[in-house]
Amino acid sequence: MSGAGGTLDVIARRKRTEVEQLRCAEAALWAKAESLPPARGLAAALRGGTIIAEMKRRSPSGGVLRPELDPLRIARDYAAAGVAAISVLTDGPDFGGSLDDLAAVRAALALPLLRKDFTLDPVQIAEARVAGADWVLLIVAMLDQDALDSCLAGVARSGARAIVEVHDVEEAGVAVAAGAECIGINNRNLETLTTDLATFARVRRVIPDGVVCIAESGVRSPRDVTRLVNDGADAVLIGEALMRAESPAAACAAMVAAAREASRS
Repeated sequence: MSGAGGTLDVIARRKRTEVEQLRCAEAALWAKAESLPPARGLAAALRGGTIIAEMKRRSPSGGVLRPELDPLRIARDYAAAGVAAISVLTDGPDFGGSLDDLAAVRAALALPLLRKDFTLDPVQIAEARVAGADWVLLIVAMLDQDALDSCLAGVARSGARAIVEVHDVEEAGVAVAAGAECIGINNRNLETLTTDLATFARVRRVIPDGVVCIAESGVRSPRDVTRLVNDGADAVLIGEALMRAESPAAACAAMVAAAREASRS
């Protein structure tokens, strides 16, 4: 695969190595994860059009975004802007993140937190919960059916919730059949790395009512937020536009205002 598909292959190989390194701590991670209180709800908070604000220092598609990122400051700015949840990139090599970022934000805020990473195995879900995540991301393009089912079982075991990410109608069918309660529709084409906001509406049409739908990628302005909420997004996840903004706080507040206004119209 070329483009992001090739990148995903490289990331998957690295993540499998990370999974094997976690095996020695697997029992302890699960014991701790299973002792935690239930994850903070996200699905109810997302209905009606709202924002999940993301923090990341860089990305394979966007390059360097905000290398000096202070996760606590950004998280507090996002919370003050009225976001429903915060997404924290924890992958190091490609995104400049770490579980330390997630743990720091969890210690400071009570908002629902998404660990944004590349989950291939349930042990990573236990690790995410111990670090403070309420939600984890499961990317259909990286998981075969057995792996997706295993990870969803791990989500239930850990007390977490999952956002199951899809890129097209076929993947959406897989997510729905697997019983996903929350589906993220990524507007990025994995082959070309380009984004097309029309992807959301096209894929949203095949997802049943009652499933929470999150629009991901390609959002650059409040106008884009308005469009996606009008197309049926229960929430819009925004990262790069906020990280590139001179004032992430002001940019985030404008996105939140647009989501709220669109949900009322």
